[in-house]
Amino acid sequence: MALCCALSNEVPEHPVVSPVSGSVFERRLIEKYIADNGVDPVNGKELTVEQLVEIKTPPIVKPKVPSATSIPAVLKSLQDEWDAVMLNSFTLRQQLQTARQELSHALYQHDAACRVIARLHKEVMTAREALATLKPQSGYSAVSAPSMAAPADAGGVAAQPTEAAGLTPEVIAQLQDKATVLTQERKRRGKSVPEGLATPDAVKAYRTLASHPALHSASMPGILTMDVHAADPSHIITGGNDRCATVFNKDTEQVIAVLKGHSKKVTKVLYHPEEEVAITASPDCTIRVWNITSSSQTAIVRAHDSPVTGLSLHATGEYILSTSMDKHWAFSDIRTGRLLTKVADTDGTPLTTAQFHPDGLIFGTGTEDSQIKIWDLKEQSNVANFPGHTGPITSLSFSENGYYLATAAEDACVKLWDLRKLKNFKTIQLDEGYEVKDLCFDQSGTYLAVAGTDVRIYLCKQWESLKTFNDHTALAMGVRFGTNAQSIASVSMDRTLKVYGVE
Repeated sequence: MALCCALSNEVPEHPVVSPVSGSVFERRLIEKYIADNGVDPVNGKELTVEQLVEIKTPPIVKPKVPSATSIPAVLKSLQDEWDAVMLNSFTLRQQLQTARQELSHALYQHDAACRVIARLHKEVMTAREALATLKPQSGYSAVSAPSMAAPADAGGVAAQPTEAAGLTPEVIAQLQDKATVLTQERKRRGKSVPEGLATPDAVKAYRTLASHPALHSASMPGILTMDVHAADPSHIITGGNDRCATVFNKDTEQVIAVLKGHSKKVTKVLYHPEEEVAITASPDCTIRVWNITSSSQTAIVRAHDSPVTGLSLHATGEYILSTSMDKHWAFSDIRTGRLLTKVADTDGTPLTTAQFHPDGLIFGTGTEDSQIKIWDLKEQSNVANFPGHTGPITSLSFSENGYYLATAAEDACVKLWDLRKLKNFKTIQLDEGYEVKDLCFDQSGTYLAVAGTDVRIYLCKQWESLKTFNDHTALAMGVRFGTNAQSIASVSMDRTLKVYGVE
């Protein structure tokens, strides 16, 4: 008696039997069913492919229908097949002609739309230039009347008015000129590996060289943020729960300056890349600019009404980008403390972090509702969004090559985005419960550092994990590379600054 498949009710070519139900199946069909459902289709009990028992049967040759063996029947079959092929060919030609007409129409509409957009853009730029010529006379009295400003801060620095002064044509021209220079330099650098850059094998051999536990008060423990001087990576600035920022020389192991002035903890710090100037931010809603040599404040930016959550210095070294829980980002002058522009988030969501693109004309912000948003600084508009994370965004970092953006949220993963294609091309899934607090590319864009539950170093492009440092006894809150990735520094809630490298 011939076997019959319980699924197709046909004679199986490769019969197998299920030990769970005792039924016979065609192997191809039952394997697909198990892959989709994981149970026996007859009695619903759990079944795996490995449990199937193959049945050895002699090959079955299905006889042809007697009417198909005559010459007229064969000729009729060939004629029917030819007719079917010709009909199919005719249908395909019709569909091709229709598709060509639709494509031609779509291209015409796209060209017309581009022409309209170009004309409107030109009209908008003309109107803005005309408006800009009217601004100086109307805004001069406010800028030139310091006596009308807010009272001076306790440190003796006059607080600046919170009204936005606006992005003048001079500022926009300065931003554009700097971006042009940086783009050309980046393209030139991208053709070769920087001389002296640490190799992946060298990074794998890194170990802890030093640990400094006494930079902040033991009564209010915890270092929350850090930055490294680009020109002299031996100089490191840290911010802590003790409401102070500390500038430290890791080579001489000496504290250079202690910056006191915030009324709450210091959550963000920046080291000016060319000067002995520091910028700090705090939940006390202020951003303070410091002269490190004299440990004195030179300006106070009062751009926000809620805790400041993000801080990024523009490539010119003259302006600061900040984000806040007040659902706004702000662009301010660090020399005068003057607010230039303040823009609300398009979705009215609190902002959690911010970072300038290396060229300085666009920047990214993270929101409390898991969104990554890219903004055009000159137009002050949201130009792209990157959804995909879950939980508030904790950190983001642009690669020096200008093409990649790394982001992290409270979802135990790091996502890499291609800014040219505006899509996520890689997700680094970390251990369950892993907390990411900071991300940082090195200056060449070759390595990516992740700080959180531990400190990890990844090789870009391959996105291979090179090294993991577990020396901190609490969450690592910040990580930065030294020159050419020859050293790495991290800070933690365990009150320590650790330096990694080779002897």
